[in-house]
Amino acid sequence: MPVPGLTRRRILFGALAALALLATLALAAWLLPQQVLCVENGPTQADIIVVLGGGSNERPLRAAELFEQNAAPRILLTGAGDNDGNRRLLLRHGVPPNAIQQEPNSKTTRENALFTIPLLRQEGAHRVILVTSWYHSRRALNCFRHYAPDLQFYSHPAYYAYRRSEWTPQGIRNRIRAEYIKTLGYWLYYGVCPL
Repeated sequence: MPVPGLTRRRILFGALAALALLATLALAAWLLPQQVLCVENGPTQADIIVVLGGGSNERPLRAAELFEQNAAPRILLTGAGDNDGNRRLLLRHGVPPNAIQQEPNSKTTRENALFTIPLLRQEGAHRVILVTSWYHSRRALNCFRHYAPDLQFYSHPAYYAYRRSEWTPQGIRNRIRAEYIKTLGYWLYYGVCPL
């Protein structure tokens, strides 16, 4: 028969250990967001590049760079609001008009995936490079993989404001903080595992 005091001590010790582990993980996530949030898959050949909307022009510029390196022969822009501006930027950087496709209705990362995946399948794409901001790359990659496990997705993010010296209190720091909250929300609401 267990001793009541011993059992309470074990429970308390276990709870304190779990709390300490959680605090350590939270501190590591805050101090090392590049290592936690950013996913870069290295050189990849794909059927298409998908550029998620948002950012500060760094996403279409990264896609144009990958296109020029022959990483993929086509680019699909996804996201409401900035598709036309991103298209103009791609054209200015040498991407031909017939290599650009648009999905202009999605407003969230989840919708980017849900609205884009049918287009990818329709085009016969199997290998897809995702381009987004570095701090958004893990959630975006996990979201697309969650909704289309039959396709191969690779992350090649843009590195605007990657160095800590480029962070500002109102800018990238807030985006990093929001990304952690959104990652947790996507896990809890949609089952998109962050690991």
